[in-house]
Formats: sequence, C-alpha cells, structure tokens
Amino acid sequence: MAALAEKEMLLPRNDAIRRINQLSSQAEPFLFFTDFLGSVAYISRLEDIDPKELSFQIGPFLSSPNAAKPTHRPSFKRYPLHKEDFKRSFEKVVEEINFGNSFLTNLTFQTPIKTNLKLEEIFIRSQAKYKLLYKDSFLVFSPETFLQIRNGIAYSYPMKGTIDAKTPNAKEVILEDPKETAEHITIVDLIRNDISQIADNVQVKRFRFVEEVITHEKRLLQVSSEITGRLRSDWRNHLGDYLFQLLPAGSISGAPKPKTVEIIKKVEAYERGFYTGICGIFDGQNLDSGVMIRFVEKEGAQLYYKSGGGITSFSDVDKEYQEIIDKIYVPIY
Repeated sequence: MAALAEKEMLLPRNDAIRRINQLSSQAEPFLFFTDFLGSVAYISRLEDIDPKELSFQIGPFLSSPNAAKPTHRPSFKRYPLHKEDFKRSFEKVVEEINFGNSFLTNLTFQTPIKTNLKLEEIFIRSQAKYKLLYKDSFLVFSPETFLQIRNGIAYSYPMKGTIDAKTPNAKEVILEDPKETAEHITIVDLIRNDISQIADNVQVKRFRFVEEVITHEKRLLQVSSEITGRLRSDWRNHLGDYLFQLLPAGSISGAPKPKTVEIIKKVEAYERGFYTGICGIFDGQNLDSGVMIRFVEKEGAQLYYKSGGGITSFSDVDKEYQEIIDKIYVPIY
C-alpha cells in the first residue's frame, strides 16, 4: 500500500490534502483531480502516470493516447430529458430560491448520447484548455479555469453565461440580459469571497468579458471574469488545504454554497461523481487547474453527457432548458 501511495491512488479528502501539501512543498510536479465535493482525489507525480490509464492536456503538459488522429466524420446524437421533467426540477429549485435558501443554484442533468467516436478519439480531436481521459471511464474537455497560481498570485476565471453566437447581436444580448447579469454578479461575489479565504488584496481585474467556443455543430459565446489575490509566501506548504477549502467550485454549485449544495443533492436525480470536480497540474513552481465541466461518462456500453446551468429568480424555464442542451457538445471542428 505504501508503494502504491508513492505513485497513484484515489485518496480520501484528508489524505489527499496531506499528499498535495507534501508534493507541492517539495516542488514535485504532480497531477490531480477531485470529485464534485472534494471527498476523494486522484493524485500522481507526473513521472509516475501510466499513459494507458490517464491521458491529459493541461497547459504545456500533454500525455495523449497512442493512437492516430481519427479522420472519419463524427456523428453525435443527444437524447435530452423531456422538458416537463426538466420543469419539475427547475420549479423545485425556484421554490428553494423563493424561500430564501439560495440566490443561485447550478442545476445539472445527465443526458444519454450516441457517437461513432471512442472516448480516446474525442480526446485526440477536441480543443479545450483542460482535457482529461481516465481509464476509458470518463472524459473532460473543459474551457473553465478553477484556480491558477503564478508567481504567488492566485487567479480565478468564473464562467457564467452562454449564448449561440448566431443569435443577432449575441454579445450585446448576453451582456445586457438581466438574468445573466445577476447570475454572473452572484458568482463573481462568491468566488471573490472564496479567494479571500486564501489570499490578500483580492480584486476583480476584469468583469464579464466574452470568449468564443467552437463546437462540432456551432459557435458559442461564454462570459467570464478575472479575480486575483496575493498568496502568502509559504503557499506551497498549504496548497492542498487551499484547494480543498475552495471546493466545491462556486460556479457549478451556487450561493450560499452550503445550503445550495443541500438543494443540489435533493433535486438532482443522480450522483455527480467526478463531474464538476476540479483537475490540475502543479509544475513544481506554479499551478493550473480547471473545473471539470463538458463531461462524458461511460456506464457499461452507454455514454452520458453531463451538463447544467445556473438558476436564479430571473430564470426562464424555456431558456434554461435550451441552455443545458446547447452545452451538450464536443469541441471539434
């Protein structure tokens, strides 16, 4: 067991915190990923990762499946839940919001999909900031940064707001939408408070900037902000504590976080597992980590795509239903 711990294993929360603190304080490069609540984590030194078990691309670090890039035309079909089923869950969340138990709740679902691409083929062809393929079990191709640390400065880029780029005046529409604005402000305030737990001089450097995401069927615009703070000089000795203190990620849970997590557990009809956890690499000096959204999981022979969106008192059920469908995509073109 001790020998295994030196390489890789799924560790419970407290052991994971200690392991990350140990590796980061020793300036030892490693990769990690956690489940949604941070109750368990995979941690491995980069040099110990078995490429047959784990493929990844995070920043300049790449370990890809030993396979040629597929050239056949991809097919991709989704089978979303009926709108009435979505509406029932949506109304339960809105009821909790109206009772004052939450200001914003991220409601997610799993959707059966069919594709002629294997998970490793999607990994090879997809374009994303954070890519992870674990044991032909699940695949992540996430555009969202959780926490970056560069030269002692913490950076977070919460992402809230998605729109089809073909929508007339799409950028103006999403930036002027009252619901999207309220949702984004709530998340920025939550992340600012989260970062304040581990850093000083916390600032919102950029507020609601728009980025483009290209998918297999359309272009999307997504809205983000940039939040920064200065860490203590000994932050590498406490990196594990800091990371798990920030979990679950605010952008995919909601506010206030503890009560909203209770609502999520009550309303969602499945276990998120590693979906909406975080993944990242510490390179010996700095950290780059992402939120594990845009997530495909394999259960037996069936693939499921997990997606969701933030619900507020301003939310419209039809728009929210369409958003969870729009987010079911693979970023290949």
